[in-house]
Amino acid sequence: MSVTQDQIMAELRKVALPGGSNLVESDLVRALTLRQGTVSFVIEAPDAATAQAWGQVESQAKAVLEALDGVEKVSIVMTAHGPSSGSSAPKPAPAAGGEPPSLKIGRHPTPQQGKQGVPGVKHIIAIASGKGGVGKSTVSANLAVALARQGRKVGLLDADIYGPSQPRMMGINKRPASPDGQTIEPLHAHGVTLMSIGFMIPDGEAVVWRGPMLMGAMQQMLGQVAWGELDVLLIDMPPGTGDVQLTLGQKTELTGALVVSTPQDVALIDARRGISMFEKLKVPVLGLIENMSTYVCPNCGHEDHIFGHGGVAQEADKLGVPLLAELPLAIEARLAGDNGTPVAVGDGPLAAPYMALAERLVKDGVA
Repeated sequence: MSVTQDQIMAELRKVALPGGSNLVESDLVRALTLRQGTVSFVIEAPDAATAQAWGQVESQAKAVLEALDGVEKVSIVMTAHGPSSGSSAPKPAPAAGGEPPSLKIGRHPTPQQGKQGVPGVKHIIAIASGKGGVGKSTVSANLAVALARQGRKVGLLDADIYGPSQPRMMGINKRPASPDGQTIEPLHAHGVTLMSIGFMIPDGEAVVWRGPMLMGAMQQMLGQVAWGELDVLLIDMPPGTGDVQLTLGQKTELTGALVVSTPQDVALIDARRGISMFEKLKVPVLGLIENMSTYVCPNCGHEDHIFGHGGVAQEADKLGVPLLAELPLAIEARLAGDNGTPVAVGDGPLAAPYMALAERLVKDGVA
């Protein structure tokens, strides 16, 4: 008999904490995964002293789960969100006006064993590109909206730490609430649940972090955001093959990756590197997307292939993966993104290829 994550969470509700709450109500369960009878998750205590004192809580959680039919092994990591309660470090305090405490993004990652999913999220798809400037973020925003219009519950995580653009493209930019200083409440726009590092830093301020801080930030935005129940979470990756891509590929249970490229040879060279990275990380490449495929002059109607044509299709054929979409280059798409209303919101000809792409992903059972 197989066990489900809902059954596991129901059992963890029985694990009482000092003060009368439980692990689930207090939102202390992180990175829960279930694979071949092995249950793994993290209990994130408020501070180091509490973590040390919660040995009985960890033992009880392990006992109730081991009693479930279908559970062969339970692996629990106890970690602490903040410093010890005896530390001189200041604790978060409500701001003037009674606003909830804010959550600082950017820290060293907490220990994690193997790849883990996001509780409540059925599919996680990385949208990647080998280089910048190929329209990956535009594709991510419009695909998220198109999937939402298909009736899917969609999340969009802007993982481009150094150059977050989804706040502008999705037309929303305010700091998310954090009711307890630990959980992040995501924002919503055009039917999509949205989170970006751009919400957490002042506009125009540079993020100057090394690898461990990037890894910690990604862990927070996946594990501490209250994503809720989602059919699919799209991750708008930064360009290239750096720390963020490596961390997500190694630590997150990805359904697969979509690789965006323009037809030109320079972009395809870099796209091949991105595909090679996913292969090494054992992340399935679901297909390629050719962006800026054609340009139609708005004055005379002449169609041209400014960046070449067919290069991405040939590459997809070589790799044995599908070419999922050929998306046009149009000034309307750029203006729509700058104005915070992706073209997929409407029903015009520019929305049609995104709707077709969304329909295909739903039909293939990955979104």
